[in-house]
Amino acid sequence: MTIDAALTGALTGAFTRPVPKSAGAQVRYLVKQHKGSTKAVAVLLGVSQRTVERYVKDQIKRPRRDLAERMAAEVRRRWQPQIRAKARKTAATSAGLVVDVRARFGFTAAPGTIDDVRVRHLTVALPSRHAARLLDAQAAGATDRELQQAIADALGEVRDGGHRARDLLVGLIDIEQIAVEL
Repeated sequence: MTIDAALTGALTGAFTRPVPKSAGAQVRYLVKQHKGSTKAVAVLLGVSQRTVERYVKDQIKRPRRDLAERMAAEVRRRWQPQIRAKARKTAATSAGLVVDVRARFGFTAAPGTIDDVRVRHLTVALPSRHAARLLDAQAAGATDRELQQAIADALGEVRDGGHRARDLLVGLIDIEQIAVEL
């Protein structure tokens, strides 16, 4: 799982209503979001306008796998934007995030010293300033590698608190599993 997907999943947990599940409901929602334009939805999904119209009328019920994934992703991306924004603001200003990660970590401190890279499982509550940095980077379209570095920096600062080792650098190599909670 990518960090972007973990952050999106955490924000999805704040939804107050379930996301539409059926193909027809998903396409009707997308058409509504595009002010009734089936043509715009067809371009968005990469299908014909007639296909979109058939989904709207429930004449087609089971899309092929790649189309079903695109429809679900587009609906999730647009679903309850105000709730998502409120959850982002809360995490960035007061609540912070909880990151549960199993990955290969290495810690570099004084010149020439390094703690051997090994698999570690950490569950850390990130303060709001780190959550804000991470969520802002995601919103700006940061790559997964940049998000990895933001989490590594936050974990290094939270782990050490700036007290034991000055300039403690955390290396986050391979993420085996990651979960983020608001």
